[in-house]
Amino acid sequence: MAEDFAKAVEDGLKLAKRVYLGKDSRTVARRMAPPLMERSTNWYLPSAPMVYAVISDPRMVDNPDMPSYQPYVHGMYDPPALIPLQMMGVNLNVDCYVDTAIIVVSGTWRIHCVLGSRSCDCLIAVPMGNQGSILGVEVDLPTKSYVTELIGEQESKGIGKIARPEDGGFLKPHIFTLTIPQIDGGTNISIKIRWSQMLSYNAGRFSLTVPFCFPEYVTPAIKKISKKEKIELNVNSGVANGILCKATSHPLKEIRRHEGKFSFLYEAEIFKWSNTDFRFSYSVSSGNIFGGILLQSLYDYDQSDMFCIYLFPGSEQNRKVFKKEVVFVVDISESMQGRPLESTKSAISAALSKLSPEDSFNIIAFSNEAFQFSTSMELASKDAIERATAWISMKYTVGGSTNLFIPLEKAADMLSNTRGSIPMIFLVTDGSVEDERNICHWMQKRLTNQGVLCSFCNHYFLRMLAMIGRGEYGAAFDLDSIEVQMNKLFSKGLSTVLANITIDAFDDCEEIEVYSSRIPDLSLESPLTIYGRYQGSFPDNLKVKGILGDLSSFTMDLKIRRAKDIPLDSVLARRQIDLLTAQAWFSENKRLEEKVAKLSIQTCNISEYTRMTLLEKNIMKHFGAWKKKGDPQKIVESGPPEMILLQRLSVGFGDQIATAENIRPGSQEPELPEVAKIFIKTTSNYFGGICNRCCCMGCIRCCSKMNNQCATTLTQLCTALACIGCLHCCSESCCPNQDD
Repeated sequence: MAEDFAKAVEDGLKLAKRVYLGKDSRTVARRMAPPLMERSTNWYLPSAPMVYAVISDPRMVDNPDMPSYQPYVHGMYDPPALIPLQMMGVNLNVDCYVDTAIIVVSGTWRIHCVLGSRSCDCLIAVPMGNQGSILGVEVDLPTKSYVTELIGEQESKGIGKIARPEDGGFLKPHIFTLTIPQIDGGTNISIKIRWSQMLSYNAGRFSLTVPFCFPEYVTPAIKKISKKEKIELNVNSGVANGILCKATSHPLKEIRRHEGKFSFLYEAEIFKWSNTDFRFSYSVSSGNIFGGILLQSLYDYDQSDMFCIYLFPGSEQNRKVFKKEVVFVVDISESMQGRPLESTKSAISAALSKLSPEDSFNIIAFSNEAFQFSTSMELASKDAIERATAWISMKYTVGGSTNLFIPLEKAADMLSNTRGSIPMIFLVTDGSVEDERNICHWMQKRLTNQGVLCSFCNHYFLRMLAMIGRGEYGAAFDLDSIEVQMNKLFSKGLSTVLANITIDAFDDCEEIEVYSSRIPDLSLESPLTIYGRYQGSFPDNLKVKGILGDLSSFTMDLKIRRAKDIPLDSVLARRQIDLLTAQAWFSENKRLEEKVAKLSIQTCNISEYTRMTLLEKNIMKHFGAWKKKGDPQKIVESGPPEMILLQRLSVGFGDQIATAENIRPGSQEPELPEVAKIFIKTTSNYFGGICNRCCCMGCIRCCSKMNNQCATTLTQLCTALACIGCLHCCSESCCPNQDD
């Protein structure tokens, strides 16, 4: 999909050269041509919120204000070309709460490349940062408005208008797209986009990167047009004090500062839009482990309040980490062939190099059977690591099914006698297996400590498996991010500084519900978040206890504060939905599913139990009985909104059939459109007799691109051919001799 999108943008940029924009046309044309070294798929993918005109008919491409009457163009674009629209203004608002950022981008784009007498679809593309999650899109036009909205599964079944797959979804895991239908050329489009993403953490420093790098060709060609760029940043560290701004990509000016929080602003008239991502980082001045508790009163479906406990590892990097016993369990079934397995090998080699000589390890590769690097755990000596690296590098994919239970059982047996160290199992797979719930139940009984990594796999099974063993879950949703995500997870698991964490009041209070039944360990690589709901009054004093890397005991009092200016429900929504979904899948609990759906709708976060819709509203502007200059306009809705159901946006619960057939993620053929299915069904009798002599798949693919009228005509023709074929067969059977 990304390659098709890039090709469409490349076609669109070529087509946009037809638009005459006055004296600056040549300058714009030069902007549209990328350097030869940069002409790759990624160059054409959006690196900031973008809007594109979807062009099938090149005859409509021209300046809506000053048509230049370009030479007639024959033919149509199939798939359509995408012309990036010029942006007239943009505002970026970033609210950071502890380790989560809520991003709002508001901008205005103009359809500068379509005749005023014609209209086209417009595609919105939203690239998001670290673990981004789309929250909503609002579009305002002169006579219409559009807004995304989440509804329950049952409610979605009553919607008649369903969007095409290309009208809304994820181009890549971090790029959300949405198509707005038929907008007139020359129209100004006002758009507001909301999403959330996680801040990165390293050595006591939080950092944020927001995609905000606009290509030159979205800058209006007319120099007289005012171009305003505004960035507002608000940081609330929650439980941390003594925060310090470290770095920023744009010239921000501090406008407010209070204990634990500050605000910055950047606003300017610019010649061209931002050509770099927005980056910001701040540090928390504490070398030791520290934390606190935030409380928020809620008035929602649950009739309970929310709490959140944050534990920070501090900035002291020389703190002793635990001795480790690690088993890497690696899927080498045929679906892992190519980059997935090669990236896995590289990440495991990097992880092995991070082990201390006192640590021990082993590697198990599996498909339908298991292969061990060693019959027992090996100390992480230089020689052992070199042998293991050579062993894993020689492993190739093998056929057969994905049998997960055998290698997990072997790994658990190897770690059954662990003393004075943390046992860890890193599981790497891209598949889904039949007995996932049984594996979770077995692991729940067998292990007390583990680490887990994660396409066709069931992400909620892996998340549940990680939670059972107080471990971590990670996922790579595209080939480019496999090695990066695995390295992050390995680094996090191998740098544990506080283990066996308990909160004393949790065991004694029945009114407190902790969403994670087992508290994970604290790593140098990331803060730890423990959250849930409570009813009545929250305990006045809480202590956190655990074991440090030198095996000494750790105890700390946690300070409690009311989070009046931190929307905990929004900050924790994505994590809460994912965790509750894993529990709902594991327990097959319908009430939990309903709880997730309500939380999803309330916080605007997509889930497995909700669907996203696009609401279209017709609006009219009234000035009253007599219109006078300067009178305010009154905007009213005209009729009930029309609801369009988008395709499913969630990751799903895995595909066991695809796993059993060793289909590589992304390599499956897309489902044929209804037109193509009709064509196949209608002509099957006639063409069945000649299918051994010719292949009609090309014809089927061709039919899938046809419009309905052409498909109907061709179907009728083929039906007639089928009847002729039947009659021919009948005549031969009834009259074998010509004389008869």
